[in-house]
Amino acid sequence: MSPRKPPPGPSDKDTLSRRDTPRDMPRAPAAEERVLSRPQGLETLEAAYEAWLEARKAHAAERQRFAREYARLEQQGAFLVGSVRSATEGVEPGPALPADAALATGEAPLHDFLRQAEQQLARTREALAREEAESEARDQARLTALRDTVRERVRRHLAASPPRLRLLLRKVSATRAVLHVERVGGDVPVLLLYLFTGCVPSRHDFLLDDSTEDVALPPAPLYAEEGVAPEERRPSARALLARVRAPGEVLPVKGFLPVFVPRPGGGEDFFRLLQRGPVMEVEVAEDDAFRGVLTREESERFAGHLLRLKLRGQLALEVEAD
Repeated sequence: MSPRKPPPGPSDKDTLSRRDTPRDMPRAPAAEERVLSRPQGLETLEAAYEAWLEARKAHAAERQRFAREYARLEQQGAFLVGSVRSATEGVEPGPALPADAALATGEAPLHDFLRQAEQQLARTREALAREEAESEARDQARLTALRDTVRERVRRHLAASPPRLRLLLRKVSATRAVLHVERVGGDVPVLLLYLFTGCVPSRHDFLLDDSTEDVALPPAPLYAEEGVAPEERRPSARALLARVRAPGEVLPVKGFLPVFVPRPGGGEDFFRLLQRGPVMEVEVAEDDAFRGVLTREESERFAGHLLRLKLRGQLALEVEAD
């Protein structure tokens, strides 16, 4: 006799359906709930990033869901007020009625109806606001746990296996040069960004992402996330420097690595490693743009900065010159 199967437990759908939500609110997909509830058990850095990205998408979807519900309630309230106003304006004045008759047939019943409907809408808004606050708190806790998992994993990988770079010097003249760094992939771009800035990127594949929202334009250097609005994805060099240097633990950079190189007399220069096919080209910020042809002093200081990281055991570096 085959063993008897245990009765099935409640499904994700059944569990979600018992949430105390307003009657007409659509439920979040069960798959999103499962993703948001598991910050641990992510064996690789890429898997941790995938879970974090899915959690951010689910959080954005929840915010849109609440926004739609608030808009629906506002529309319903405006419709009721407009209906009562229209009904009142459409009543032809008649002979004077006793007070009791006026209450029964005049404007008072309409006002009572409106008052009761507004009270019901107010209660629904209050319930919606409570659910929104609870949902936001849950989502923020999950996002924080996943972000911390990513940061902890980046620190561990960086300590166990410093990234390897190959710096290529291409002379343009006796006083000018172009610096290239061989293309890197896998987890290395994430580790380099953390090494150079102390921040983690918002996406695992940020460096090799050459997508663009407009084929007539090169890829934008920022993602529209982590506080960056869609119209702010293509900042000037000064604005990009301010964004990269702003307080925070996550950088939504795309297609490049920022590097800050100290000056001998104080201060620092803002360089970037811009992804260009098989290599990354070293550029330096100059006013509101970037320049790819470096002076001898700039190229030496950049190479010296990488050498310092190598001497500290934070980077494996090879240097090759023409």
